[in-house]
Amino acid sequence: MGMAAPIYYTADMVRALPEDGNRYEVVHGELLVTPAPRLWHQELTARLVAALRVYLDAEPVGVALSSPADISWGRHVMAQPDVFVVPLEEARPQDWSRIRHLLLAAEVLSPSSTRADRFTKRRLYQERGVGDYWVVDGDARVVEVWRPQAESPTMERERLTWQPSGARAPVSLALEDLFRPI
Repeated sequence: MGMAAPIYYTADMVRALPEDGNRYEVVHGELLVTPAPRLWHQELTARLVAALRVYLDAEPVGVALSSPADISWGRHVMAQPDVFVVPLEEARPQDWSRIRHLLLAAEVLSPSSTRADRFTKRRLYQERGVGDYWVVDGDARVVEVWRPQAESPTMERERLTWQPSGARAPVSLALEDLFRPI
């Protein structure tokens, strides 16, 4: 008795899946499926986007967005970062297929996404040269900061600081504010 051949998903196959409340992504052919996020996840995502938008109004080098998204770097890759910043020149055409670079990507951990966020997607973002990748752990109140060549993250417990290329000043986010209760 033989084993069934594995299915290697493409971005087009994922786009054709039914709308059922799950988030579908594909990284190097591996299908990632996560259910609707918890309320705390959504609150942290909203707070990050709001803070980044205020910063990017003053330092107009990019646009802060949140998923759902359709960031595709080839036939077998389609990612939906929880929060991400796209360079202005790639965001202006308002076409997902024009997005090739992310200045920042952030994933807010959920019980169902921890492995994919910490390993599969982290490696993808490092391969793609995303300058900063934040893994936000709202339960532990800590943020892992990954850079493209890093073998381990910097663990931030007090403050996140980020300064993309072309910005005159950094943004600084107090984690006490990010993780404040609802």
